Amino acid sequence: MNTNYPALIVIAPLLTALFCGIFSWCAKKLCYPVAFIGLFISLFSAIKLLIHVISFGTIHYFMAGWKPPMGIEYRIDLLNSVVLVVITSIAIINFVASYKSIEQEIGEKAQAFYTIYLLFITGLIGVTVTGDLFNLYVLLEITSLTSYAQIAMGNKDRGPVASLNYIFMGVIGASFYLLGVGYLYIMTGSLNMMDVASLLQSIHGSSAVLIAFIFCFLGIWIKMAFFPLHVWLPNAYTYAPTAVSRAMAPLMTKVMVYVMIRLMITVFGLDYLFTTLHISEAIVWLATIAIVAGAVMAMAQKNLKKMLTYIIVCEIGYMVGGAWLGNELGMTGAILHIINDALMTFALFLAVGNIVYKLKNVNFDNLNGLFAKMPWTMAGFVLAAFSIIGIPPTCGFFSKWYLILGAIEKGAYHFAGALIISSLLCAVLFFRIFEIGFFNNQEKDNHGGNHGDNKVIVMSEAPVSMVIPLLLVSLSLIITGLYSNTIVNNIILPFLH
Repeated sequence: MNTNYPALIVIAPLLTALFCGIFSWCAKKLCYPVAFIGLFISLFSAIKLLIHVISFGTIHYFMAGWKPPMGIEYRIDLLNSVVLVVITSIAIINFVASYKSIEQEIGEKAQAFYTIYLLFITGLIGVTVTGDLFNLYVLLEITSLTSYAQIAMGNKDRGPVASLNYIFMGVIGASFYLLGVGYLYIMTGSLNMMDVASLLQSIHGSSAVLIAFIFCFLGIWIKMAFFPLHVWLPNAYTYAPTAVSRAMAPLMTKVMVYVMIRLMITVFGLDYLFTTLHISEAIVWLATIAIVAGAVMAMAQKNLKKMLTYIIVCEIGYMVGGAWLGNELGMTGAILHIINDALMTFALFLAVGNIVYKLKNVNFDNLNGLFAKMPWTMAGFVLAAFSIIGIPPTCGFFSKWYLILGAIEKGAYHFAGALIISSLLCAVLFFRIFEIGFFNNQEKDNHGGNHGDNKVIVMSEAPVSMVIPLLLVSLSLIITGLYSNTIVNNIILPFLH
């Protein structure tokens, strides 16, 4: 294996972002292919890293040859290697699927968007591979700053305001995390995750370590939009351009859940969290509330895109609660749901993006006859919806199954009940969309009256470049579900052991 893949996976999109910025002034037609090449190199590197880690174990890569704790280490194990494949796969598929929508929604700013998009993906990849706490903060801010800019490119009236709201919350979250890292550095004199973990074992009773834990996790929970810290998310994802919400919705929150699990397992240690602190039960209760609240708030929405944003709030509760159950089944379900929810959310937002491209808005009263107008898009949407509900053999069923088993083993019946209730509420939500799209086939005239029951609705599907990625991702939900046992036995359980 090329020993530089850990660096290449980050450098490729970073350098191509620089070239896109240069070409945007002198050769605009080169921006898209250059950006695609950068994303493809990252995807190829991620796949090579996953194969190597499965075969030979954890990779330790020292940037510029400086060993930790003085240098920055990129540490790639079974957990983040699979997350890297998810990030890079979604990034390049979204880039291809959104080519038409970028032209439609962003127009002359497309080349600037390509540059910012590449930096956004660079930040997500860097957050995932780094083994350094401060380097994680720097890359997290790269991700956040590019997110703010991308969201502001959206709806002319609401996009900039939604971005500003996100900035306020994002700065607060980053500040909390950085304060926590500062306390850890004061106590250990190191920023390398593995080094900090070994030094913390002898000072678990320190109040400074407790403060560091509170600040770090509060910052991460704000970044992942864990209820009730979710207030920035719905408007940010709703009013962002289609290409942006398609990437941010499946990736941003899931990467933050990965960071939370990384801090739990690699930095603070499970003994400290579940033996010394005794706060897991309270966090599981918060996750339970988040699940129910997200589902209930989704019920009140009249816009499909905003409805999906509240389902994301609900799904975050799944993963946080599973990770904090304190048993192997719960953690397995949480990690598996990072993969599954990223794919499910991506498929849903691919479908919504196709609908926006054709209909311009996704208010419920604008979805009449959608199955007849866009049958292929709705086929992909239905598959993704079934996975969110948790219908086998889609992947959403299997991660929920692990989470429910973990909750029962722990005796957290309230969490198991919330999982079941949220699935039922999601079924209600999606079947309401199905009803509107399938049965309400009457088209209204300018005076609000119906033309008649026999009105023929002409098929007007999204471009092939947008439909094929949706169908491929939707089918992957079934394939991932069928191979869930392989993922658990070959990646998740070996990592936990």
